[in-house]
Amino acid sequence: MAFDIRRIAPADHEEAAAALLAAYADHIRAEPAYAERLADLGSRDREAEVWVAADGPQVLGTVTFCPPGSPYREVARDDEGEFRMLAVHPAAQGRGVGRALTELALTESRRRGFAAVALSSTTTMTTAHRLYESLGFVRDPARDWTPAPGVDLLVYRLELHP
Repeated sequence: MAFDIRRIAPADHEEAAAALLAAYADHIRAEPAYAERLADLGSRDREAEVWVAADGPQVLGTVTFCPPGSPYREVARDDEGEFRMLAVHPAAQGRGVGRALTELALTESRRRGFAAVALSSTTTMTTAHRLYESLGFVRDPARDWTPAPGVDLLVYRLELHP
């Protein structure tokens, strides 16, 4: 692995926002408010935990871990960890960045004593779905939801084993 994973620092905000917006470009064209929310890493890191994968100063990708009490926590039950906004800059895709960031969220969930991890993903993010399924996540269709008209989210869940 030619990159490190660490908590985001203020110096990373601009590059991390660029990576997020590039990764989500096809999914946010019609939603400028969501693009602004994605790019606001300072607020998100105060209300959740933003982690980055970086090759030196270059941010390759990011993920937001949503601990209990975070306003970014959307689908997790009390005994579940949750992460959101997993993104890998298109130029860094295929290097294992998304898998490493997902595994970081699983490690954090285990460390905090959660029995499982839940997440939601748009119906069009099929590459992410394949990643989640390869790690053992299964669909939980009873928890699928629609936060806004035309935005349908699928819920995935993974039982954690100590």
